[in-house]
Amino acid sequence: MLNLLRFIPKPPSQTRSTLLDNTANWWRQAAVYQIYPRSFADSNADSLGDLPGVASRVDYLRDLGIDAVWLSPFYPSALADGGYDVDDYRNVDPRLGTLADFDAMTAALHTAGIKVIVDIVPNHSSNLHQWFREALASPKGSAARDRYIFRDGVGEHGELPPADWESVFGGPSWSPVGDGQWYLHLFAPEQPDFNWENPQVREDFLKTLRFWSDRGVDGFRIDVAHALAKNVPHADLPSKAQLDAHPWDGTHPLWDRDEVHQIYTAWREVFNSYTPPRIAVAESWSNAQRRPAYARSLGQAFNFDLLKADFTADDFRSIITVNLEQAALAGSSTTWVYSNHDVIRHATRYALVPTGDPDAARNWLLDGASAHAVDPALGLRRARAATLLQLALPGSAYLYQGEELGLPEVSQIDDEQRQDPTFFRNPGVDLGRDGCRVPLPWEPAGTSLGFGAAGAHLPQPAEFAQLSVAAQDGVPGSTLSLYRDALALRRELQTDESLSWLPSAPGVLAFSRPNGWISITNFNAPPQQLPSTPLLTSGPLADGKLPAATTAWLRG
Repeated sequence: MLNLLRFIPKPPSQTRSTLLDNTANWWRQAAVYQIYPRSFADSNADSLGDLPGVASRVDYLRDLGIDAVWLSPFYPSALADGGYDVDDYRNVDPRLGTLADFDAMTAALHTAGIKVIVDIVPNHSSNLHQWFREALASPKGSAARDRYIFRDGVGEHGELPPADWESVFGGPSWSPVGDGQWYLHLFAPEQPDFNWENPQVREDFLKTLRFWSDRGVDGFRIDVAHALAKNVPHADLPSKAQLDAHPWDGTHPLWDRDEVHQIYTAWREVFNSYTPPRIAVAESWSNAQRRPAYARSLGQAFNFDLLKADFTADDFRSIITVNLEQAALAGSSTTWVYSNHDVIRHATRYALVPTGDPDAARNWLLDGASAHAVDPALGLRRARAATLLQLALPGSAYLYQGEELGLPEVSQIDDEQRQDPTFFRNPGVDLGRDGCRVPLPWEPAGTSLGFGAAGAHLPQPAEFAQLSVAAQDGVPGSTLSLYRDALALRRELQTDESLSWLPSAPGVLAFSRPNGWISITNFNAPPQQLPSTPLLTSGPLADGKLPAATTAWLRG
């Protein structure tokens, strides 16, 4: 077949076995499985998942065939934002276990050949963090307040906020403390933003990185990595309208500023002091052209472009092309992701016709199905096809717990059962993220379908029973079997980080990897004749042809 375009980022051509043996590069084409600990497995019957629960499922994770787990925050937290409001960065929430439990879990995962990535939340702490409590008890201009972003209010007595800025979660992003000053929180009021110009803040996070690295952590996922550096004057702050109109070009007052990379250069020095060097991946909602700077220091930067794409061959090809180019500029590898703890599960997004965009899906959940054509079966077929395409691409595949079961978004949650602050701060506008955080179903029956003896902290719908691990285990054609087969075959086929586009019909995307590995996805074309018998398909063939919303892997 004609080689139309070829990308060759680092490293040079290697076999999959060599990549696995080269521990310094284990992350470049890893399959990383995100665990939201509170919703994974509950070991002590308190309705919350915990670290011993994760340890109890190591065999499942090993058999799934992943290379690493990424743990969402497990630190002490009041759960104002699902654990992303951190009280203590160097400890474990007692509801989720102890440091000894963390060590035991890490040892079990490493024994199974699985690396460990933990979430670091550096933009903000919890309002219960020792430093913030000290700041509230200290006067204006104190060293304690300088660790955060406090500004004088406006008005005769500072009774009005310094600016009309809005929080990402809705509502104002400034909260008063009663003495004429206000503190900045880009997210919930319980999440005050750190002042990263303060050297104590910088040094304390270096200490945190060393603390977890010394305990055997292999890498870090950096929450809101593009927000640490800020330009917040002490007077005459820009308005919300001015912020909204400001380009994200390295000079925005709050987002993706160039000087943030000074922080990460220091982090890289810490990472490189370990053997092998620790890796990090930036959650940076910046445009593709600005991602390489994060990847150069940290290792990788999340690429969420496929997560937002319509399910079309043209969109996917354009996104893949740009992101492979940008990764090559950084000497890194790109990342591919469809679902995580912040967005509507892609099996549900792809049920919309024709878009898979999270905003469109969110509107559907708010409006009900009346305004949109919805086809859950089609959504799952598309999700399976997209996953098989994803796992064939060069770079790392980030998978979210439960997608290997084909779980849909849970939209039917009573208001009093919801937990996400975005729901409460945006009534009638945003259902929040609880629907993708519902605890996993392990068994087809029981109090919480095997999650834990005391039930689940968010309600599981009845349909989860037939999607449970036990219901799909060993069943040919199940989504769990597809993931296991695909991840195992990927280990055999994976080679260097190169891709060659192949000629294909409109609505079809085909590319080859070295060693003759070919991936063909029929997005929305008539059934396609395949050049050979496939090694694996995301769904059944139609009279020997590849139908729409289906991917096939072949040997060339």
